[in-house]
Amino acid sequence: MLEKQLIAQGAPTLAGLKTASLFSVPYTDLAGLSRELGRCRRVLAGKGLTLRVLRRWPGRVLVYVYRPDCLCRDLAQPGVKAFLRRQGYSALEPEQALGRLCRRLRAGGEFPHEIGLFLDYPLEDVVGFVENQGKNCKCVGCWKVYGDAQAAKRRFAQFKACQRAYDQAYRRGKTLAQLTVPS
Repeated sequence: MLEKQLIAQGAPTLAGLKTASLFSVPYTDLAGLSRELGRCRRVLAGKGLTLRVLRRWPGRVLVYVYRPDCLCRDLAQPGVKAFLRRQGYSALEPEQALGRLCRRLRAGGEFPHEIGLFLDYPLEDVVGFVENQGKNCKCVGCWKVYGDAQAAKRRFAQFKACQRAYDQAYRRGKTLAQLTVPS
């Protein structure tokens, strides 16, 4: 179940097209889910990716799969650190920043919109979303776009094609290890 969902929703990350993916996984057996998470973590770690549970609710977990080297690069982009500092992030190394994001998610309340920066969304789109309260975007795909709509549409099409290709490959018997491009 987890592996299938990881491939379906995380294909662009597994393929190396995107820094990270985030998705919700339902469960009825926490021990079984923990075993699945451990197995997937081992496979992905061998390819340079990390799988992390950002939040758990009864019957559902929020799973984040990412490429640590790419996240480090993304968080170092011009303007990102200043934006995250304004959102209350004091430590901006990836692991510390992810820890802060987890605490914000677990605190409840308003969803932390800066999460887009941890998912490889352009800074101008994250800032635009926050400033416009999710309104007045140029287009919508994997995220709401406030900056370069044409570039975003190309990326969305690339991600969709990747997801289709990965879904077909998985149905033909390819494994998570075979479908994950090493970092």
